[in-house]
Amino acid sequence: MNTSSRPNWKLRVSLLAVVLGLAAAGTLQAERAPAKEKNPPLKLQTAERSGGRVSEAVVRTTFAPVVKEVAPSVVNIFTSTKPRRAEPSGLEGIPPQLLPFFGQRFGPAPEMRTPRQHGLGSGVIVTEDGYILTNNHVVQGADDIRVALNPDGREYTAKVIGRDPASDLAVLKIDADNLTPMRLGDSDVLEVGDLVLAVGNPFGVGQSVTMGIVGGKGRAQDELGLRDQDFIQTDAPINPGNSGGALVDAAGRLVGINTAIVSRTGGNHGIGFAVPVNLARNVMEDLVQDGRVTRGYLGVNIQDVTPALARQFDLERPQGAIVAEVSPRSPAEKAGLKGGDVITEFNGKPVQDSRQLRLMVGQTAPDSEVDLRLLRDGRERKLGVVLSELPRDNDPAGRDGRDAEHEGGLQGVMVDDLNAQHRRQFNIPAGVEGALVTRVAPDSPAAEAGLQPGDVIREINRRPVADSAELLEAARRLEHEAVLLKLWSRGGNRFLVVDETKP
Repeated sequence: MNTSSRPNWKLRVSLLAVVLGLAAAGTLQAERAPAKEKNPPLKLQTAERSGGRVSEAVVRTTFAPVVKEVAPSVVNIFTSTKPRRAEPSGLEGIPPQLLPFFGQRFGPAPEMRTPRQHGLGSGVIVTEDGYILTNNHVVQGADDIRVALNPDGREYTAKVIGRDPASDLAVLKIDADNLTPMRLGDSDVLEVGDLVLAVGNPFGVGQSVTMGIVGGKGRAQDELGLRDQDFIQTDAPINPGNSGGALVDAAGRLVGINTAIVSRTGGNHGIGFAVPVNLARNVMEDLVQDGRVTRGYLGVNIQDVTPALARQFDLERPQGAIVAEVSPRSPAEKAGLKGGDVITEFNGKPVQDSRQLRLMVGQTAPDSEVDLRLLRDGRERKLGVVLSELPRDNDPAGRDGRDAEHEGGLQGVMVDDLNAQHRRQFNIPAGVEGALVTRVAPDSPAAEAGLQPGDVIREINRRPVADSAELLEAARRLEHEAVLLKLWSRGGNRFLVVDETKP
């Protein structure tokens, strides 16, 4: 018997058992965890690149191309004012021996002179041959004006072509060619919420760019004496030195000239104002061609329609401009306008308030014929008016009277007849007749409505008042009601509603 084959047989049996065991384990494992399939590849969105910049098809995250386009068109302006003789000290005529008692040494006092003053601002190049638009307050009173170009810093001496304090704009000219003018946009199509960039030289640190949005349109600025303005409001930071610089839209077009800020500290608080480019363009063209700005003149004293006035004049809503007074021999008088007319439309454009009407009239060339739509005694009318040129000044100043208080309506109001002293004191023109307001009780409805000493009541509930006696007679018949007054107040006529129905 061959015994040498036994080990091989046993070895084979052992190997077969191992293989079967592994197979069985693999089958069990496969039943527990089925084979995992591969996920499909990720479909990623990739942006095309060109020269290292994201393609324009993707949302824009940089305004560098816009800044590169507009930066050479915005200049830095440096001004200086020569030393001037100081104001008199008030010691003239005092004997020299008494001057020590007034803080002066013996002998003639040395001449006092103000130090040289320096200022800075910005400007916008608008033509290739060197015309620059800036603010009037940047260059007003300056003896020397230098303009530095960007980015190379070349400097030029600038000449003032013209200034317009009413719009706070000025035009400069430098002797240079082949400059880069900025493209002018259309400020009328600008909307609240549009993105804008402010470019200028804040605090003299060099050209800087800030970003914001249009926060409002049709703003005025009483503190600057620019009440009849049409400012663009923006939160793009505007600081000292930005004045006269550019406000541009996202396409790099000039839409405004940065002018002012609202601030309690002198720094930026997020409310800045810019003169709309459409207005700036009209002013600039007048200054370049004529050296001054000509504005249209209608010849009316107007005021806003308040809710109280709207009720008195039977208007559906407080909109338009009420004619409080028509100037003699003015275009308005020739066309037939009357006090109490409510102008609702000017040359096809709706009139929202008195400020807007003043702007539209002022921006219309003299000798232009315009159409007015108005309401008179509740009926709509249409008048054609030929505007004249806005005159430079107005009129002033004489009659007699007595003090009087009254019962009835207008409680808390004391009146007097007009006399020569009153006219001098309050600068009341000779043609103004009525009852002079001498006192208004602080807690009265009249005070709340805005009646003040120095006002002249000319009409009460549309009835003319010649003197204090006529006013007293009319007031006695009044009960607790809303009273419509026509006043001469602070240089012109206006309407006022005193609501005595309120407690």
